[in-house]
Amino acid sequence: MLSTIKKEKIIAILRNIPSDKVVDLVEAISLQGINVLEVSFMDEESFCQIEKIKKHFGSKMTIGAGTVLSVESAKKAMDIGSDFLFAPSSDRQVLDYCAKNSIKFIPGVFTPSDVSLCLSYGYKLLKLFPANVFPLNYIKSLKGPFPTTEYIAVGGVNGDNYNDFLSSGFVGVGIGSSLFPKELIAKGDWHAISKNIARYQI
Repeated sequence: MLSTIKKEKIIAILRNIPSDKVVDLVEAISLQGINVLEVSFMDEESFCQIEKIKKHFGSKMTIGAGTVLSVESAKKAMDIGSDFLFAPSSDRQVLDYCAKNSIKFIPGVFTPSDVSLCLSYGYKLLKLFPANVFPLNYIKSLKGPFPTTEYIAVGGVNGDNYNDFLSSGFVGVGIGSSLFPKELIAKGDWHAISKNIARYQI
């Protein structure tokens, strides 16, 4: 998973997207060269969206299930074919389940204690959340005592600052509504969405 993130840099985060628009949105995202998605688990509709995206795009896209907060959600996500799991936190039960089942899991961290817990389960690729509340050199401080760790910035990342995060040592960034504003999704203006995404040049 680390090699994929290092190559792709941007994870597009889909949250509360209408199901009848999700395939068109992912098509617009894909046309601009973004090939890694997180579909946040908010309700049963999210599971259906992952299945729909996987069916339509196959192996062309790497599809992760996000906001995985319980073992039950982790099981459901893997049952429907998610390529990886993403979480905003480092829940011990979820870490244990994923480690025992060799699941590609990117847990969320906020403190050195969170990082230490994730490492104890073998997870070194971590999501710093919310990334925008820290100075950009925060992960440099974390990598001092934890040199094997790598970080993805999520939370407050947008077109104005995403390169700052990448230049500061983050291997990737997760970006949501600033990539595809909800008003453009509501209009079905996929051309405008593609044009907006094109601003993000890696």
